[in-house]
Amino acid sequence: MNISTFSAFKSRNYRLYFSGQSISLIGTWMQKTAVSWVIYSQTHSKFMLGLTLFASMFPSFVFSFLGGVASDRYNRYKLLLLTQVASMVQAILLTVLIYFQRYSVWEIIGLSAFLGVINAFDVPARQSLVYEMVDNKADLPNALALNSSMVNLSRLIGPGIAGLALEKFGEDICFGLNAISFIAVIGSLLQMKLPAYTPKIRTKNIAGELKEGFTYIRETPAISLILLTLASISLLVLPYTTLMPVYAKDIFKGTASTFGVIDSAIGLGAFCGAIFLASLKPGKNLRKILAINTLIFGAGLVLFSHSTYYPIALVFATLAGFGMMSQITISNTLIQTTVDPSMRGRVISFYAMAFFGMQPLGGLLVGAMSQLIGTPNTVLLQGVITIGIGGLLFRRLHMEQPLQVPVNS
Repeated sequence: MNISTFSAFKSRNYRLYFSGQSISLIGTWMQKTAVSWVIYSQTHSKFMLGLTLFASMFPSFVFSFLGGVASDRYNRYKLLLLTQVASMVQAILLTVLIYFQRYSVWEIIGLSAFLGVINAFDVPARQSLVYEMVDNKADLPNALALNSSMVNLSRLIGPGIAGLALEKFGEDICFGLNAISFIAVIGSLLQMKLPAYTPKIRTKNIAGELKEGFTYIRETPAISLILLTLASISLLVLPYTTLMPVYAKDIFKGTASTFGVIDSAIGLGAFCGAIFLASLKPGKNLRKILAINTLIFGAGLVLFSHSTYYPIALVFATLAGFGMMSQITISNTLIQTTVDPSMRGRVISFYAMAFFGMQPLGGLLVGAMSQLIGTPNTVLLQGVITIGIGGLLFRRLHMEQPLQVPVNS
């Protein structure tokens, strides 16, 4: 691993953000795991599990337009502080409900939906602010790849800690630890020294700014192609992870721990993918890497789909996780490095919509499809679709001027 893998850490603000966010994300994954456990323990319903996921993600899809406009109109730093405090309050409310054992499943689903609304404002503000945290803009792709490695590492660690905490101490501990973890991220934000905020002169109302953002995307083919690709993959392919319990239980005749290992294999592949992207030297053609890794993602799914030998299936799941990572990270990097600064929040809100909004809808579609043609055939079809998208990206490469990682100035 070369030194450029961590080049974004040269920026003090980014170092603070990374350390605070790392602790907070482990708490977030602990809470996600505990919510699923509480819902399933109370209802024994797979439908209610799906509904909880839908409740936590769909508000992000509905309100991310407004989140993007708010990020472009107001002080992003203050907006991010506000969303972190609101997320902490949500975690405290969950802790209190579970601790006193006086709750209904609908209250937990309601609080999950409340967090979804907060995230609609949090994601555009946070992603836009990362640009301002990095002193040398050539380090931005590295910062975004390190963000992804942090998300995936917390995805590996958080559920494991949650499993132990659930077994030894009970559900309320998971929610309580998540609430405490927000102290780290709020503390790191308060220590930052960002350039003074200069309010922008607003000539349009919110609806006008929304329309302006949409027009900008439509008239910038490089960005609209990335968003369209990400939306397609989020709708048709990324929900393959919702079918993993079926593989664990019915195909590999395993238990909850079998499901945990498959999930960890995907997370490990995604983590390796993020570290690979963080290690790229400036000047690499990101569009080409996106196309290649889309093919790797598709190949991993095709090979995994009909695997019946568990150890080999884990290798293919890791391969799919590696390819999957690029969809999210490279798409974000290409958008952040090409977008007009005044449009950053609004364009990132479309990115969040494509990523968060399409997945719960895709989950319903993939669930229905697997009932119809079987789970292995569904995952095989998803793999073929991904390979097709990778092929189209390669075709576009030959038609367009390549977009590269910015070289140090």
